[in-house]
Amino acid sequence: MAQEGNGTASRCSSRNSDNENRWSLQGMNALVTGGTKGIGRAIVEELAGLGATVYTCSRNEAELNECLKDWKSKGFHVAGSTCDVSSRLEREKLMLTVSSLFDSKLNILINNAGTLGTNSGKPTVDYTAEDFSFIMTTNFESAYHLSQLAHPFLKASGTGSIVFLSSVCGVVSLSVGSIYAATKGAMNQLTKNLACEWAKDNIRSNSVAPYFIYSPLTGPLLGNEEFHEEAVARTPLGRIGEPKEVSSLVAFLCLPAASYITGQTICVDGGFTVNGFSFPRA
Repeated sequence: MAQEGNGTASRCSSRNSDNENRWSLQGMNALVTGGTKGIGRAIVEELAGLGATVYTCSRNEAELNECLKDWKSKGFHVAGSTCDVSSRLEREKLMLTVSSLFDSKLNILINNAGTLGTNSGKPTVDYTAEDFSFIMTTNFESAYHLSQLAHPFLKASGTGSIVFLSSVCGVVSLSVGSIYAATKGAMNQLTKNLACEWAKDNIRSNSVAPYFIYSPLTGPLLGNEEFHEEAVARTPLGRIGEPKEVSSLVAFLCLPAASYITGQTICVDGGFTVNGFSFPRA
């Protein structure tokens, strides 16, 4: 009887331990592209706060060094380097650095870096070949290629998770900005393909699609009072989102607690994409 009791206690202890680990990223390694501002920075801090060791990159060296200093003061395990993800050579260099640092094992890849382009408000007929190449390369080709490069390291970790930072622009129609929207729609489809193709390697793939979130990227748009009011009016929750409201979902999708979620595109939009016709808020 004593032995049976000890066995039961042992099983309970094991279950309790598993339950605690479900909500922790302790011991996991993560790569977050474009992690020094806005949503990217919030993601780095969210993952690091849950115990992950994070590597990030930025095109701006001074900005990167400032962030690394701040993260160190907070006790986060974060390292990083400069990288322009629109360059294939620099993407390959980045992944070599990451694989060396993490002993060829990577648990988490966050494809966050992206751009709206030099003029996101152009009608489709006004976009140039240069516009197309720059936006497509920075947003979609970089995420596609980095996922390819990361595959063996994600597989080697035993539990891999890829999260693409998409947009509601890849879910609903836009009156302008068709190239940007196309890159985000492509991410959402790639999410589904990788979820099925790489499931055998225990790699999950999900996409997070924010609406307008306060960040340096959306600042010029939201700084326009008329535009800001229109965006809020179309949002059932009646406000613009915060970076941490996106980073919390990204982190959740990387947790062991989300181990049965893959191939999904989840909108973080205050209800925007499901709003058929809402009455003015009181």
